Amino acid sequence: MLLSAQNYVKRDLFDKVAKHLDNKEISLIIGPRQVGKTVLIKQLQKYLIEDKKVGRELIYYFNLDIIKDRELFENQTEFIEFLKQKSCKKKIYVFVDEAQKTKEASVFFKGVYDSDLPVKLILTGSSNLEIRSKIHESLTGRKRVFHLLPFSFLEILKYKNPELYNLVINKKKIFNYDLQKILNLFFDYSIFGGYPQAVLAQDDEEKIEFLKEIFNSYIEKDIIGFLRIENESNFNKLVKLLATQISNLINVAELSSLVNTDRYTIDRYLLNLEKTFVVYNLKPFYSNPRQELVKASKIYFIDNGLRNLSLENFNKPFTDRQDRGELLENAVLKELLLLKHNKNFNLKFWRSKQKAEVDFIVEQGLDILPIEVKSNLSSAKLEASFAGFISRYQPKKALVVNLGYQGKRKINKTEVFFIYPFEIVNYV
Repeated sequence: MLLSAQNYVKRDLFDKVAKHLDNKEISLIIGPRQVGKTVLIKQLQKYLIEDKKVGRELIYYFNLDIIKDRELFENQTEFIEFLKQKSCKKKIYVFVDEAQKTKEASVFFKGVYDSDLPVKLILTGSSNLEIRSKIHESLTGRKRVFHLLPFSFLEILKYKNPELYNLVINKKKIFNYDLQKILNLFFDYSIFGGYPQAVLAQDDEEKIEFLKEIFNSYIEKDIIGFLRIENESNFNKLVKLLATQISNLINVAELSSLVNTDRYTIDRYLLNLEKTFVVYNLKPFYSNPRQELVKASKIYFIDNGLRNLSLENFNKPFTDRQDRGELLENAVLKELLLLKHNKNFNLKFWRSKQKAEVDFIVEQGLDILPIEVKSNLSSAKLEASFAGFISRYQPKKALVVNLGYQGKRKINKTEVFFIYPFEIVNYV
């Protein structure tokens, strides 16, 4: 069955996946539930038909959440025979949603790939734990992985106001009238996040209802369904605690005491939250293990909307919130994660034993880019920790992401740029 092609928000990931359709490798698209993987598949099908002039009869779509579709994947031999019949020496495209639900999925798709038929497989999956246990590792050398996360801010801006998007991307002068429009959208993004249903909702109440549905589906399908975590109350308590501690160092012993469970369970919960795309575990950067703190990590949420849902706090305006600094830092982390998947750099933070700290370090080869995030800033004055890091490592450039002061200054050989959060893409 071919999904009907409609007009949707074009994701930044689209062009990369579309280009990979010409490659024999399996295209594996992974990301959280309800983030738009099926929509991306619709866009790819439309692209094949309208741009590549592929006949509709050569495109097949299966959703393994649907029992009827899953029946064809119960027997590998029969499925390969099905593909042989349909291909008839013509290349066919087979899209499989929730591919990890195939029984012994890794063996199944490895066999299909190795049958050397003129078949291009495009697979999607929602849970990184399921993907890793059933598909990911066993398809080494046979697949390329694409990460689809909730909308970036620039994807939202491009959809809601293409003119302002073009100003940002092309580094044009932005007058205060337009700047306020961009910032208002960014403030909304920092509170409600980037899940497509929340972004496209008509009002705040509808956004919150969609976020509740997304989280409840996650709990039901991933946490209780696949991971079989029985103590849902303790799990939710941990999520809420983490939401109050975004950008802080993880203290497993403290979390264990507050949740009233053992450290092993806390570690398991944290791993599960990371592998199901709810939180991101940011590792430390160091060059000298004796001088710098290397063991502890920091936790962020992949999406601000889910973070605020866990605390039931969608208070507006953003500028009056007591946690606006944490929300801004978490939103910046999300933008950096999306860039990380596109540009293949390491993302870390720095903290010394003397507790000097830099929020983010972009590490690409021998080059490093320190990034500090400040919600309020009125001058080019730098925090002592940030200035100290620059003096020690002498990077080519450094960024101070903030909502106030814009400009640049030089410290020795390092150019320090003071930018708005929506400008990160132009500097990383």
